[in-house]
Amino acid sequence: MSDALEIFASLGLWAAVLRIATPLIFGTLGALLCERAGVLNLGIEGIMTFGAMLGWLTVFEGGNLWMGLVAAAAGGALFGLLHAAMTVPLGLSQHVTGLGITLFASSLSYFIFRLVVPLQGTPPTIVAFQPIDFPVLSDLPVLGPTIFSQTAPTYLAILAAIVLAWVLAKTPLGLAIRMTGENPHAAEAQGVDPIKVRIGAVVAGSALMGLGGSFLTLSAFNSFFPTMVQGRGWVCIALVVFSTWKPGRALLGAILFALFDAYQLRLQTVFGKAVPYQVFLMMPYLLSIVALVVMSRRARVPQALMQPYRRGER
Repeated sequence: MSDALEIFASLGLWAAVLRIATPLIFGTLGALLCERAGVLNLGIEGIMTFGAMLGWLTVFEGGNLWMGLVAAAAGGALFGLLHAAMTVPLGLSQHVTGLGITLFASSLSYFIFRLVVPLQGTPPTIVAFQPIDFPVLSDLPVLGPTIFSQTAPTYLAILAAIVLAWVLAKTPLGLAIRMTGENPHAAEAQGVDPIKVRIGAVVAGSALMGLGGSFLTLSAFNSFFPTMVQGRGWVCIALVVFSTWKPGRALLGAILFALFDAYQLRLQTVFGKAVPYQVFLMMPYLLSIVALVVMSRRARVPQALMQPYRRGER
């Protein structure tokens, strides 16, 4: 038992938490932005997979790492535009369209990858983002190895959470997004075009999802394989509810899940074969379900979420 508790004193654990949380932060912020405007985007799993593939492919074909991030965001935005085009002006089912996007984007990712890389045992690699060394800060005890020794996309994810929180709470654009998610007809009466707002929010949110996927190939790993997202998109959907649709809580929720995940990996080494490793693998999800149940009882869902908006109808 003492060995299990000593894991929390390991600096490696807390450094891993931020790394594991980064794609979840991007994905959760993207899903949150879509839902605050009234659109459920279940295409996140496929969009993250496509972003991972496109980011890796851009660098593999000679682009730099930042170009890979831009390409992943652009790829995510394109699928967001497709999702928005079908669900906002056409009013098609957001559930069905989102699941279709996931299947399409995931399959397209594998198809393009196999066009570029014929079937082989080991996928080709790239040179990924390296941890940034901050003078003085990286040498600080505790904080240095955990916070100031991460790669650039991790800091970008934290910055995105801060910016999105500010935009939603303090700017006219954020007010328009929130009004559209609560009552699009009232927003229209104030001169806001709910259709444009929803399309813009879904496109921007999907770009963030693409960035979350690209972190896996450009920072966490240095190659692409089709199953690397491993359900992170669905976790992000749950984290939006856990966060009660607030970016700050979304950041904390992603870090909390990452803590569960990083902890279970180290617990496996403590208990060895005495406990089946599958028990540890399911721990983060069980704990997240418990946290989700507790938080969702107090969550206030955007009133117009999943409700199609048709101009002139009440």
